[in-house]
Amino acid sequence: MLKMHEIRELIKLVDQSKITKFEYEFEGLKVSIIKDEQQRGGQVVSVTPPEEQHKPAEPVQVKEETVSAAPAQTEPAPPATAEKEEKDTTGLHKIVSPMVGTFYRAPAPDADPYVKEGDKVTETTVVCIVEAMKLMNEIEAEVRGEIVEVLVENGQLVEYGQPLFLVKPE
Repeated sequence: MLKMHEIRELIKLVDQSKITKFEYEFEGLKVSIIKDEQQRGGQVVSVTPPEEQHKPAEPVQVKEETVSAAPAQTEPAPPATAEKEEKDTTGLHKIVSPMVGTFYRAPAPDADPYVKEGDKVTETTVVCIVEAMKLMNEIEAEVRGEIVEVLVENGQLVEYGQPLFLVKPE
């Protein structure tokens, strides 16, 4: 059975894509998401639990909030920290999330993180996992250098294009 946060994740993924209609069926549960292109940000979501499939599902109108492309700006930071960040990021490579999902630093809860500050990485070094719709996606550094800073917390939701790590390129 899908949990509410998983349905929200599906809505976000459909909203951020060019898909206008999405249907999902598993073990008798049906989810339909239809993007209303005329009504910006609105979708019609229909969820039919397995025990109620014989009844016609009534669509529910869902309004999504506009998601900022730079979520770090939505959190207020002290001015001194903001100035320091701007100076520190000059010449640094940002490893960004290729999708919306949940950020994990390690392959398992009891395992060591893939990388930590000060670690050297190559283009193919796995630096984290981003989970999207129960799929674990290994994210590679794509640059040779040293991890300077981890920008997100373990288990945090991340957006498409959100910076995850700062790397000092070699």
